[in-house]
Amino acid sequence: MGRMIAPHSSPAPTSPRPVRKAVVPAAGLGTRFLPATKATPKEMLPVVDKPAIQYVVEEAAKAGLDDILMVTGRHKRAIEDHFDNAFELEQALAAKGDTVRLDAVRDPARLADIHHIRQGDPLGLGHAVLCARHHVGDQPFAVLLGDDLIDARETLLSQMLDVRDRHQGSVVALMEVDPSQVHLYGCAAVEPTGESGVVRVTGLVEKPSPEQAPSNYAVIGRYVLDPEVFDVLERTAPGRGGEIQLTDALQDLAAAGTVHGVVFDGLRYDTGDKGDYLRTVVRLACERPDLGPEFTAWLKDFVAGLEDAGAGREERRAA
Repeated sequence: MGRMIAPHSSPAPTSPRPVRKAVVPAAGLGTRFLPATKATPKEMLPVVDKPAIQYVVEEAAKAGLDDILMVTGRHKRAIEDHFDNAFELEQALAAKGDTVRLDAVRDPARLADIHHIRQGDPLGLGHAVLCARHHVGDQPFAVLLGDDLIDARETLLSQMLDVRDRHQGSVVALMEVDPSQVHLYGCAAVEPTGESGVVRVTGLVEKPSPEQAPSNYAVIGRYVLDPEVFDVLERTAPGRGGEIQLTDALQDLAAAGTVHGVVFDGLRYDTGDKGDYLRTVVRLACERPDLGPEFTAWLKDFVAGLEDAGAGREERRAA
């Protein structure tokens, strides 16, 4: 016989609300890649044969985030077009029977329900996140930065969503970096939780000097945020560079004990720097089954030729 429920008993506690929405800030000017980004959004620079931002959207969709808001700016129409249908191109490919390229063209629009909003004034990452408030509402949400590509074989975002389910609050992705590099990142003060790979974040500092850094745990471009971050951002004064820093808002939440960190030691590609961007393209091309074998063989010959040429120059100098 089933258990009787008292007529006036309290309702059962509700389970944590699943995270379904993601915000992708994409309003930056891309000045480090000028002149290529004069008329082309930096997020649309190709990484092998897909724009960088598509890898980010694929990562979100793989983790079950099916509602994605792009926060863009002026001259970013190409991003909207990429994640829309291209009827004329699709018809032309269909007429040729080119199903492989037809699927590749259709895939971006099928990844998720994608929305766009303009940031207006580029007032920093915190402001870009605040622009998403109306769309996100009172739900927890993820933020994925387009400069950080996480290898498709990794499960970082899913791990962060699991931590959010268990602990509530907000979750940031952390990576150990060389102390000489901490000035390039937001840096976290942490304490152990007893759970492998998960720490409690007790403080955050935006781009500290090595002497001022609380640790060598750098915040990388993945966040799962509680909606209370919006109220904090509303009252966060502009910080470094006159911008509203997301790190400053997270510092307030960390002081309240509601921020956890997932320590990531997997494959990450930084496309925000020219050298790292080139290395990313080479690495991903080498791993592609359709490109890798031939490209890797050419690359080995090319590098060997550089070494031979360098040895030849040294011999001529010594002669």
